[in-house]
Amino acid sequence: MAGPSTRLRVIKLYKELHRLGRDYPDENYDFNGKLRRMFEKNKNLTDPEEIEKALKLGEYIKNETLALYSLRKYRHLKRNYVIAPS
Repeated sequence: MAGPSTRLRVIKLYKELHRLGRDYPDENYDFNGKLRRMFEKNKNLTDPEEIEKALKLGEYIKNETLALYSLRKYRHLKRNYVIAPS
């Protein structure tokens, strides 16, 4: 069984991903539904190595989603503030 610190890390990661899912750019993509199913699928993991592997995957997804949001903001700014050639 996972220790209390691992449980807190999992809860923190879930909350962070859930908050990120609120603003996911594609409304048709069920981000929070997929997130919930992924966490429910892994709720019975007991091997510490498998738990760490799942946490690393979650962190990777979080970082990729943050990068997607940054790219979306950059594209929006680039579209709105085009410098006219002189």
